[in-house]
Amino acid sequence: MADLILYSFRRCPYAMRARLAIAYAQIQLQLREVVLKNKPQQLLQISPKATVPVLQLCNGQVIEQSLDIMFWALEQRDPDQWLLDKPDPLILIEQCDLQFKPWLDKYKYADRHLEHNLDHYRQHCCEYLTILERQLGNQPYLFGSKKSVADAAIFPFIRQFAHVDRDWFYQSDYPQLQAWLTAQIDSVLFKEIMQKYPAWQLGQQPQMFIE
Repeated sequence: MADLILYSFRRCPYAMRARLAIAYAQIQLQLREVVLKNKPQQLLQISPKATVPVLQLCNGQVIEQSLDIMFWALEQRDPDQWLLDKPDPLILIEQCDLQFKPWLDKYKYADRHLEHNLDHYRQHCCEYLTILERQLGNQPYLFGSKKSVADAAIFPFIRQFAHVDRDWFYQSDYPQLQAWLTAQIDSVLFKEIMQKYPAWQLGQQPQMFIE
């Protein structure tokens, strides 16, 4: 499957969730690390949206959305049954993407959104954190004792939130969420997908993501 190509950016949470699913499913592909300020023409030609991640399949089909890439990967191989047979995980992911993420962007870049202060944006973010804290309860993962697609899809964005002000987050009243986040960060899978790759250039030797 070496003809599969993933355009990615190491620190992008959307790209992280895609890489998590691909690595978990043990799908071998060529990874092209993108410099966002200088995106390669090969990416722009196949994906007008011009943002990562983008997956190009062997047949030329292009998958442009991170969740679609995750579900495609899990359809190829899902040994621990990340895909749960119920709608709840999708609802939680949708809340992350449509409600939490816009507030997270303003929280992270509060100096660019001066209509309100940082605390205002953090307060709105915390509405979702409270949902996750309750969802976790006394279990290690969002939907029980095993990791699911919801954990992998949501985790990169909670990591991004926590890194805005680590002291605040780890002193806040979200003990279950803190433990959950720490477990995700310390996991072998996350460390694997966060390896650094040089920026891709046309003509270079293919860089394989899973070898």
